[in-house]
Amino acid sequence: MAVIFENPRDLLGKEGTKLDTSDWLTIEQDRIDAFAECTGDHQWIHVDPVRAKDGPFGATIAHGYLTLSLVNLFMPQIVEVRRFSAGVNVGMDKTRFLNPVVVGSRIRGSGEIVSVEEVKGGAIQAVIRVTVEIEGKDKPACVVDTINRYFPES
Repeated sequence: MAVIFENPRDLLGKEGTKLDTSDWLTIEQDRIDAFAECTGDHQWIHVDPVRAKDGPFGATIAHGYLTLSLVNLFMPQIVEVRRFSAGVNVGMDKTRFLNPVVVGSRIRGSGEIVSVEEVKGGAIQAVIRVTVEIEGKDKPACVVDTINRYFPES
């Protein structure tokens, strides 16, 4: 269950707060193939199970950017901010791909509030570090500092 903040201002002073973890998600070949189709990245290590079986990981792996894009799926499961007029993804910092996600792996996101500040127009900007864990692995797949801006209600 997501950690809930009743309004964006409640994030102020919460640096270091650990957030929840998302549900586990199994990475299947059809998701990898669909991502390859959307992005045009059809490298064999992602889309050719026969060739990848003899490759460095013994199977196909998810694209790093697929893993990163799933942070958007995990975020509402780990943190919920209420009572704002609009929320935008401003960007990200310190993105690292640390471990490949082999097809059939289960991944999930966990979060921590890194920084929070009030910015122009009274919006609250929060940097939330999301770690994409791989079940059974010590090293995560991805760590990213997401930058989220919440605009006040009018």
